[in-house]
Amino acid sequence: MSEPDPDWQLMARLAKEDDRALNALMDRWQERLFHFLCRVTGDQASAADLAQETFVRVYEARHKVRQEGRFSAWLFTIAANLSRNLARWRRRHPTVSLTETAEQDGSPTLEDRLGEQRSPGARLETEELCTQVRSAILSLPSPLKETLILFEYEELSYEEIAQALGCSRKIVEMRLYRARKRLRRALAREHLL
Repeated sequence: MSEPDPDWQLMARLAKEDDRALNALMDRWQERLFHFLCRVTGDQASAADLAQETFVRVYEARHKVRQEGRFSAWLFTIAANLSRNLARWRRRHPTVSLTETAEQDGSPTLEDRLGEQRSPGARLETEELCTQVRSAILSLPSPLKETLILFEYEELSYEEIAQALGCSRKIVEMRLYRARKRLRRALAREHLL
């Protein structure tokens, strides 16, 4: 017999009007959710807003949610749907940025991991590579981008991704294959591979 999911236990407490349970859920998931949304949207401000909205939805669903599967899959489903809604809204309401900033999502960059012993020129090349990889990921169609981010960055299993995105395991495998293939092509065009 498997142990009860502590996150679903917190949801049960939340359904009984224990609002401290929401704080506990936010403490457990806010950072991962924010990083996921940063990677999907490419924008820290939007990611922060969507993370907050995700927890609003969790709170609103406290009485009606069915505790099936993993909590993380349910949570990332809400976040992915909100990010798709934002992407649709942005397509219908395009804007032009007057200042272009490269916001970081707070996660360690490749250059951080490589250390400071590299020359300034090498660090600049690595930083440019990271920027181009992020850009290539952001340019993927939403289903491919979400699947890739959930697998590579959030480390969800195929089953959890399938549950979060409302598709089968085979679709997840196919999307990962297609996302990686598109990334390889995009990076090869830029002569990065």
